[in-house]
Amino acid sequence: MTETYGNFDLIQRVKLDITDVVLTKWRSRITGLSIVHLDYESPIVSGNLTVRTEIFNNSGCPHTLEHLVFMGSKKYPLNRTLSQIANRSFSDGLNATTCQDRTFYTVSTAGGQGFLQILPIYIDHILYPTLTQSAFVTEVHHTDPSGSDSGVVSNEMQGHENSTLELMHRRMKHLVYSQSSGYRSDVGGVMEALRTLDVQQIRDYHAKYYVPHNLCLIVGGKFTGGTESLLSVVQNEIEPTLVANGQNQGARGPPGWARPFVETPSADRVPFENKTVTVELPSIYERLGALDIAFVGPPPNDYLIRTALNFMAKYLTLSPIAPLNAEYIETDNPLCTNIFFQEEVSAKFIQLSIGISSVPIEHLDTFSEKLKHSLNMIVEDGIDTARMASVIDRDQRQLRSALESNKASILSPKVMTDFILGPEDGSELQAATDVTTFYDELRKWTSDQWTALIKRYYIDSPSVVIRGRPSRELKDRLEREENARINARVEKLGPEGLAKAKDELENAKKDNDAPIPETVLTKFPVPDVSSIAWIPVQSVQEGGNVKPTFTGGADNSQLSKHINADGSKLPFFVHFDHVQSDFVTVRAVLSLAKLPNRLRPIFAVYMSSFFSLPVTTSFGERLTHEEVVARLNNETVSYGNYLGIQGNFTETFCVSIETEKSMYEAAVRWMKDLLYNAEFDMQQLQVICAKKNLSYNEEVDVQDILYTFSAQILYDKSSTRRSHTSLVLMKAIPEIMERIRKNPKGVRKDFEKIRKYLTNPSGIRFSVAGNVLDLPKPRSIWGKYFRNLIPGGLDEHLNPIKLANETLNAIGRNPQKRAVIVSLPHGENSFATFTAKGVQGFQNAEYPALGLALEVLNATGGYLRQYIRGSGLAYTAFMHFDLEVGHLSLTIHLSSDIMRAHREAAKVVEGLVKQTIALEDTAVDAAKSTVVYEIANMFSTPRAAAVTSFVDLCLRGMNESSSHTLKKFQAVTKDEILTALKKYCLPLFNPDTSVAVVLSSQGRFDSTASDLRSLGFDVEKKTF
Repeated sequence: MTETYGNFDLIQRVKLDITDVVLTKWRSRITGLSIVHLDYESPIVSGNLTVRTEIFNNSGCPHTLEHLVFMGSKKYPLNRTLSQIANRSFSDGLNATTCQDRTFYTVSTAGGQGFLQILPIYIDHILYPTLTQSAFVTEVHHTDPSGSDSGVVSNEMQGHENSTLELMHRRMKHLVYSQSSGYRSDVGGVMEALRTLDVQQIRDYHAKYYVPHNLCLIVGGKFTGGTESLLSVVQNEIEPTLVANGQNQGARGPPGWARPFVETPSADRVPFENKTVTVELPSIYERLGALDIAFVGPPPNDYLIRTALNFMAKYLTLSPIAPLNAEYIETDNPLCTNIFFQEEVSAKFIQLSIGISSVPIEHLDTFSEKLKHSLNMIVEDGIDTARMASVIDRDQRQLRSALESNKASILSPKVMTDFILGPEDGSELQAATDVTTFYDELRKWTSDQWTALIKRYYIDSPSVVIRGRPSRELKDRLEREENARINARVEKLGPEGLAKAKDELENAKKDNDAPIPETVLTKFPVPDVSSIAWIPVQSVQEGGNVKPTFTGGADNSQLSKHINADGSKLPFFVHFDHVQSDFVTVRAVLSLAKLPNRLRPIFAVYMSSFFSLPVTTSFGERLTHEEVVARLNNETVSYGNYLGIQGNFTETFCVSIETEKSMYEAAVRWMKDLLYNAEFDMQQLQVICAKKNLSYNEEVDVQDILYTFSAQILYDKSSTRRSHTSLVLMKAIPEIMERIRKNPKGVRKDFEKIRKYLTNPSGIRFSVAGNVLDLPKPRSIWGKYFRNLIPGGLDEHLNPIKLANETLNAIGRNPQKRAVIVSLPHGENSFATFTAKGVQGFQNAEYPALGLALEVLNATGGYLRQYIRGSGLAYTAFMHFDLEVGHLSLTIHLSSDIMRAHREAAKVVEGLVKQTIALEDTAVDAAKSTVVYEIANMFSTPRAAAVTSFVDLCLRGMNESSSHTLKKFQAVTKDEILTALKKYCLPLFNPDTSVAVVLSSQGRFDSTASDLRSLGFDVEKKTF
């Protein structure tokens, strides 16, 4: 590769030691535009287009601008053009995020062809957006017909403004940073400022910060023509536009340009002082509080000390046996549910913080001093350097595994931070992106060096303590003030003013919804599927009655030969997936079909205790629960358990253990010992129950509440989904705790019964995923540990997987009439899920048509986004189906008027079905293109490809290749999509064929209940 390409000079080239990534950084000497290419093999190309965004007030200009960028540009002024071209380019859509010091715009495509096609259009929207008043009205803020605040940003920020995290974080910023610092500002915008913000302020902000020399394109993945393909597009299609707009001001920009955060007052450091402040949190729950404690850390480029602090945080809190967890959480009277260490990067120092969740209110005022005492005791006792070495080793394994799974998500944030704060010559990129260079040095640190680290940064350093204290009185006062403010606005505007506001909104929607000429879109071709580099998977199943594995065109002969050379056939089910990887994952999928219903809530405790109970090993050694956790951490990369896999099959229990290839036998042995040899220690189970019980006293997030009430409506008591919802476990956990105290033998028998049902041979499926060809004994290891536990021949009676649709109740099988409306304890926004019958079965012939129908509706720039988000009625609205259950749902989040949003969704679907709203050919093409991305993404990494192979072949029974699946989607016609919309989507809006769960703000609770009744629902009111 040359040192220059057109206007671009090579600034830095880095070959990372820990992974197969070559990083090159380029900068235009003419415009200052920076490019970083992370070059590695992957079917997915990912982009982060990053702008340094600094602001010194709470207007929300960075955040509102992020939203408006997508609404049109100088070359492509019509709204939705960008998103529709992206959808045609094998993309899953576009997104953006505003952080304290940056706004980054993202896009990922299957293959590089689509990425290079969308890039110039994306840049045009970022640097030359239209920023119209009409876009501002719908996307940022307007007054709705009831006098309430609305608009996409407004709805989003109403949901955040008075949350626990937001209130405490805002107060912390005000105490840590000076009034002249951009780190102090609320970049999302506070509601008071958003109500007075105007589009000209946003235009002025854009003109200052959205300039080429303040923009970096960070791209991860492989191009057919290498990095030169990327440089060629930028040089020939983007640079000329920048020059034509007068943005040829050189690599550093025009004279007087101050680099944000580094050359502005934000770089000034304010001396830290000891402070303790209490922040009231609006809440009906006054039992639990929270803490945030901040300290001054090292400079941002001191990567050695930052890495050491990261290891120390993991040493203190990584696992149940970590010192702080053991003292505060893993007890039968926990003082919190979580202790977590974080760092926030600023120009001159890292702000270190310790967050503590769910502190019983009686301990809130003394917790920080108690924690400081605990840290002093840890320093006095010294650091266990052997355990610290284990922490470092495991972190290195996990980092290697994460890089193998998703290089872009790990490396791009590090490159972004270097762009924001690092030297412009890229001289710190190596250290920023490959901190493993410090691991060997830190392994040699003594106990005194580690304790000195704690003393310097967490004991001797001044600290700012924020105590978050819940207050029902504050919650009630905020609601009264909000209602009074809205009433005053309604009175001030009067009928004439409200009508004017309504007309302004309707005119804005009309402007924003101007149709896009088909020729604008079709001149951008849908890329060739052959441009995607698929990750190959070889698959083989073991077991006496196992049929030959479908190959999908892959040659499995090498894998078959390797396995057949390793001892005799296994009498039980094991599925092998070979991919190129340094790691191997052993997985068990165990049936819950025969588990008695009364044991299903108890099973939630069994899951939580699975990796932290005493065990007698296969060698006859008894390990305490502390020793089990320590050895698991020493010998594995990761471990976990879940209900189901890939979001399905929740009537199974999935256990996963990932190790390096050399530890494959240990993974299999751990699977056997944990499943068959765990000891149900009552004291340890009581600790686990106490921790879970405290967590259920926290304020539950709205998604959990929606899921909980939906499950109550749709499933019977044989459903593990329903049994593990918050409503059930809030009652069950205290009852289990009481039984442990009064009848421990009975509880132990229940856990032994659970194990008996789980290990019934008729419901056991094992899988191995990874570099199977490098395993010397892939098959015989299983025989060594399981042959005597799973009798031969029983695999002939391996039962089919029980599907969740078998646990539906009468309403779940035939959704109709039922609506539950739940009053939210605080907030001005509402949320809802409407559910009807959908397609059932993973190979259902109607699945492709319905799948494309939902892609058409949900796409970035699609019909739901246009009519609901585009009207400012909700932050998001989308339809989704569950093929296992056979349900279709519409979910609406952060809505200022949930029933208006529901009516708009109905209007969209009815219009498409009746063809009063045109289903455009370009929308269908874009939907099919998005499906290509989604399938490619399922095979985007070796691990993802192997898991997908196992689930498709062994659980879904989908005996076809990805290319065959794509052909099914490509063959779907427009008429078939319209039929799916009519047959499955329209019933969502008919109470005779749907059910509803609505989480309503208190201000709209009664009116929403009335609206549901007027539609024909039988409404049940609840509080949570």
